[in-house]
Amino acid sequence: MTPAATAFGDSGDGDGPSPLGQRIRALVNSERSVSDLRRYFGIGVHAGELPFTGRRFEHLAGGGDRTGIADIVTAEDLIAVQTLSVTVPAPVALDLLEGPLGGELSALLKAIPADIDMADAEASVVTDGSPAEQAWDLLRDQHGINWVIAGKLLARKRPRLLPVYDRVVRCALGRPSEFWAGLRTALHEDGRSLHRQLLQLRQTAGLPETVSALRVCDVTVWMNHRALDHACP
Repeated sequence: MTPAATAFGDSGDGDGPSPLGQRIRALVNSERSVSDLRRYFGIGVHAGELPFTGRRFEHLAGGGDRTGIADIVTAEDLIAVQTLSVTVPAPVALDLLEGPLGGELSALLKAIPADIDMADAEASVVTDGSPAEQAWDLLRDQHGINWVIAGKLLARKRPRLLPVYDRVVRCALGRPSEFWAGLRTALHEDGRSLHRQLLQLRQTAGLPETVSALRVCDVTVWMNHRALDHACP
């Protein structure tokens, strides 16, 4: 299976709830969702209970999509990715910061919208052949960069548009073959009701508005599946 088939593809909007959308809704509707989000982001945690480092992923140094640096990889972006328990290998990190790889990725980032939510994006923004897919492929071509690291770095640069996606979330969602396109469909269908539900969940949990709907979805799914102690290859 090619990388494009693994993470991209166009599943269409369809007439009813998509299978991926149904699966996400079931997890988002869990009675533990609010408490999981609050625990992850360190809201109301008990003394001695450490919040997850990933709570700083979007917020570190003002965010990876802030004006002036949205189209370049910075040292803060590389540290932010580490809060999600992955590391960009040093040679690739230096190339992103000071070498031609950084220039290549920057050119692609300039073609990826920074001010739009996945729920509002056209399908072509996240499908096969898009600048987003090309950026993902470019990173995947680097030694020591797997699909998880590539996706997390792009999610740091486009937190509203591109999701954090790892083995735990993939396992929880039944290993979908076309995740970006499938997630965009799930968020877009039924008048964007899932997107609105994620924003409401963010408000109920008391999270800042700088936490994207995609991140609310990722953390909710990840925490729920993690709590069940599944082994996810």
